Amino acid sequence: MAYLDRRDPGIRIDRIFRPSRFNALLKYFTLIVTGLLVSVIVSFIFVTLFTPAAAEITDRYLRPVFGDRRIVFLEKIFLGLSDDASKVIYHFKKPLAPQFTISADAGTSTSLDLRPIAPNPAFPALIGEGVWRSIPLAVFPNREVMARTFVRPDSSRSFAIVSLVKMDLSALAIGSVAGTVEPGGKAGKYGPGRVPKGIVQSGKLVAAFDGGFQYRDGAYGMIVGKTTYLPLKSGLGTVAGYSDGSVRIFEYTGKSLGNDATFVRQNGPMLIKDGNASVTNPDSQQVWGRVVGDGTSTWRSGIGITARGELVFAAGNNLSPQTLALALSAAGADNAIQLDINPHWVRFNIFNANGDGRYDSAPLSPDMQDGSREYLSGYQKDFFYIYKR
Repeated sequence: MAYLDRRDPGIRIDRIFRPSRFNALLKYFTLIVTGLLVSVIVSFIFVTLFTPAAAEITDRYLRPVFGDRRIVFLEKIFLGLSDDASKVIYHFKKPLAPQFTISADAGTSTSLDLRPIAPNPAFPALIGEGVWRSIPLAVFPNREVMARTFVRPDSSRSFAIVSLVKMDLSALAIGSVAGTVEPGGKAGKYGPGRVPKGIVQSGKLVAAFDGGFQYRDGAYGMIVGKTTYLPLKSGLGTVAGYSDGSVRIFEYTGKSLGNDATFVRQNGPMLIKDGNASVTNPDSQQVWGRVVGDGTSTWRSGIGITARGELVFAAGNNLSPQTLALALSAAGADNAIQLDINPHWVRFNIFNANGDGRYDSAPLSPDMQDGSREYLSGYQKDFFYIYKR
């Protein structure tokens, strides 16, 4: 009989490596691995098919229990798997042009710069890629004041499609609303979370889209009217609206913004500054979002202003900070900042009044979360709204 240690004859190799014990251990190991794989697959399917519910469950229940770091780790895994899966799928499948929910030919007159954007030479162009099309608005029956197109800024991801909206600020105005919880709730500053009643009742509301990050993602500054929801911080990208209807996007340095500023919102560093891309640290979770990194792509949105004073909104899937900046730059933005990230929070709704303060509304594309009800009745996060002057 062979012994493992002659000084301790009680320990025997044949007892440690008995086939029955080895098979039992292998069985348990297989069950654990299979369980983990099944859990990952089920979670992936659930998050993909039921994104709003998944986002709500994650933020409301899982994050407080497991903490930000563990949830961020899991989100990073999920986003990485999703991105890798898309790469495999679109290696064999041709991407399709996005199906916008509201579409029309060019309006009868416009002052927007709607020169076509050259498609990315890395791919064969899709139908309509880079070509601006009017977004029809009931309050502007004979004038084109809002137009949309799409681009693909990432030369390694043919499926990363960015929807762009360009808005004429000579005809449109922009407002900002603090959410019922974010970003100032933890500082005791709760917002109304809805488009002002006067704007709604006037029938002049035409669009609304997502604001910036939550308090825990940087406590970035926000002021609306005379209410400071969170104090401004120097060195951050900042969007400000003024009483004359103009909009500025700039790096805040601590100087007074004057008495004519109607709102101010910060959300991390500049994406584009004076015509130059300014993403210098794409891996920073602190500035670009807790799930990011150069190897992690997700839904992102951003806002920019052109040299002509036109407002540009951009949103798309599988984007990094750099590719979001490229999309905004392609649309003519000289200065731009990132807004929100992840599919449940990136939103753009178009509103058309049908009388008595009621509206028909739809998201810009079927892939976007529909925020119309929350924008009108109360939303936990801050957002911007667009209306006729």
